[in-house]
Amino acid sequence: MSTTVPTSATLPGGLVALPSVYRPQADTRLLAEALAHEELGPRTDVLEIGTGTGALALHAARRGAAVTAVDVSWPAVATARVNALAHRLPLRVLHGDFVTRTAGRRFDLVVTNPPYVPAPGARPPSRGAERAWDAGHDGRLVIDRICAAASALLRSGGVLLMVHSGMCGARTTVDRLTGAGLTAEVTARASVPWGPVLRSRRAWLERRGLAREAEQWEELVVIRARNL
Repeated sequence: MSTTVPTSATLPGGLVALPSVYRPQADTRLLAEALAHEELGPRTDVLEIGTGTGALALHAARRGAAVTAVDVSWPAVATARVNALAHRLPLRVLHGDFVTRTAGRRFDLVVTNPPYVPAPGARPPSRGAERAWDAGHDGRLVIDRICAAASALLRSGGVLLMVHSGMCGARTTVDRLTGAGLTAEVTARASVPWGPVLRSRRAWLERRGLAREAEQWEELVVIRARNL
């Protein structure tokens, strides 16, 4: 059964965001709740994929973890760096593709709120605000890349936390992570009202079979995977 989005997630306040940078929303808060249950400390190496404002990365850094954050968007990188300085927290923010920028490194925890909104375009946009959410016809362009890379990114016993829409197929994500040698399960769910992006694509989503007619609520899921 889905739950309402929790309001107790501890995210940094007073975050700035340049135009086109995704601001923390219900999915960010749900993921922050999951992150709050993980053990973090000075010896914990954390990676955030698609950091946006840096909210989740700063949440981990505040608890003492050594955090690296990656984003393909220069405005997001600049925003996360400014927010880290404003909050006086150490944060390494890198620009580029997460696989390229983390080559040869392994982490204790990987956290990500990737683009996951199904979109009419087969390829993700190269610029603009849509870059933070559009992810191909089934919303899985980035999700599947993270599933494929997870075992190489995580140390033995390391954990991946990922949030995405139920439209993308939570079972598919769990199966792909399991197939890559991890243990995986859905650990949290929440129902949120459709936002303006989904509402603008209603007819297309219904034709694709991704949404029921007149549907008004979206399910969010958090998936936790552990590297064996």
